[in-house]
Amino acid sequence: MGYYLNNEDPYLKYLEVVNGTYFIDKSVILTEIIPLIRTSQKYVCITRPRRFGKTTMANMIGAFFSKACESADVFDSLAIAGDSGYSLHLNQYNVIYIDFSDMDDACRDYHSFIGRIKKRLKRDLRDAYPKISFDEDSTISEDLLCINQKTREQFIFILDEWDMVFGLNFISDEERRQYLLFLKVLLRDRFYVAFAYMTGIMPIAKYSSGTELNNFLEYTMASEEKYSEYFGFTEIEVSLLYSRYLSLEKNPHVTREGLRIWYNGYHTKSGGQVYNPRSVIAALINNNLGNYWTSSGPYDEISYYISQNVDAVRDDLALMVSGIPVSAKVREYAAASMNLTTRDEIFSAMVVYGFLNYENGSVSIPNRELMEKFDDMLMRESSLGYVHRLSVQSERMLKATKAGDTSAMAEILEYAHNIEIPLLSYNHEVELTAIINLVYLAARDSYRVVRENKGGTGYVDFLFYPAVNKNDDCIVLELKVDDSAEHAVAQIKNKKYALAFAPKPGEPLMYTGRRLAVGIGYDRKSKKHECMVEILAD
Repeated sequence: MGYYLNNEDPYLKYLEVVNGTYFIDKSVILTEIIPLIRTSQKYVCITRPRRFGKTTMANMIGAFFSKACESADVFDSLAIAGDSGYSLHLNQYNVIYIDFSDMDDACRDYHSFIGRIKKRLKRDLRDAYPKISFDEDSTISEDLLCINQKTREQFIFILDEWDMVFGLNFISDEERRQYLLFLKVLLRDRFYVAFAYMTGIMPIAKYSSGTELNNFLEYTMASEEKYSEYFGFTEIEVSLLYSRYLSLEKNPHVTREGLRIWYNGYHTKSGGQVYNPRSVIAALINNNLGNYWTSSGPYDEISYYISQNVDAVRDDLALMVSGIPVSAKVREYAAASMNLTTRDEIFSAMVVYGFLNYENGSVSIPNRELMEKFDDMLMRESSLGYVHRLSVQSERMLKATKAGDTSAMAEILEYAHNIEIPLLSYNHEVELTAIINLVYLAARDSYRVVRENKGGTGYVDFLFYPAVNKNDDCIVLELKVDDSAEHAVAQIKNKKYALAFAPKPGEPLMYTGRRLAVGIGYDRKSKKHECMVEILAD
């Protein structure tokens, strides 16, 4: 067993996943890979955001094909076992598996990074083929060519985190070009390659001439439908996991709807919805809906992208935090640039890294897990100007609403209107909606805020469901442009919007606090806001 050649680590790592409580069988992807072996379509690159199962998939592919292990004990019980090519391909190949994120903490330059990989792979090949006479100063590709010529053996290459070098600040652009040349020489038009599978976050971008790896077929979440169902969890798979959770958990605190709100929201090219798999599993294991992004990394990264051109994205952020998608021209390869300058480049990078969803030409914040990170950033980053200042006012706005202090509410809304808001001109209710989201941003710490939701006999603008304290006030909020706050409250009562907080037949009462009807009116001629808060009778 070598370090990269025929190493059993992928099998052992995948075995741990299979033995997990919330394992989902994705082995059917192998039925699409097997026909590509030893064909001109044998080069595949699949890219996805972090935490979407890329490495687990790479380990599964390695465990299935590699001669390093006998993995029938795992795969005999999986879906791939029913395929006609199952036994013909199981553990029948030499597999070279390289995880490019696996580097020594002493690595400080490109030559030590790539030199370590070359040295280990060369040693693996020479140990595995001791009877072959290799030239002392030959390259890796020359050694592989020699092996193929002498034995006719071919290799499957699995390259995980292939794009790692493009995120390392100690590697120069010239060294990145050298890296692409290394991959080209190693893989392109080589008969010793039976199949090559690369995975990472970045697509194979136009880093240079674009010719080094143009033999690879690329599959990204936003632009290609193929392989979509194998990365992330589908609705059906999450329902299966949730049923398993209910059968195991004696005192379940996670709801099926909660999983959807917190971790769904990503869309594939085909329009299918997928969940963040790592967070779903963490929530079920911990019996708690929460934010399972690392505490500092995502905030820092979101802030980094936005800081590249705050002026270009500030207004779009105000809309997206309000749940309103904004149009964008997402080009995933643009994320490879370390110098993001334009609005579309910034959003492209955020889609590639999973911070935004992309669907039908628009970007949006996918779910509550990510929305919390954006909320946190808006509260902390003064560089966001009016968006930040309105967010800071949001704690005061929630307190004033609960206290029925309509004067303070109107004052905050006047403040929102009078500061520089180039996009939100208040000509439409959607713009007023965006402002309301910002001035109630702090409410999301204790409420599940839902826009344009069914309530009673119609659709209400906002419902505030208590999420922390079920005895807290339930809030129904209706907006009116060129109409009065009194009419907004009357509509809330006439259409019985507060029934949204009532339990379904046979279920216990979930929310026991007051029901507050909140009406907000804006007059475009006088440019004045009017607020009204009324406690609804039970």
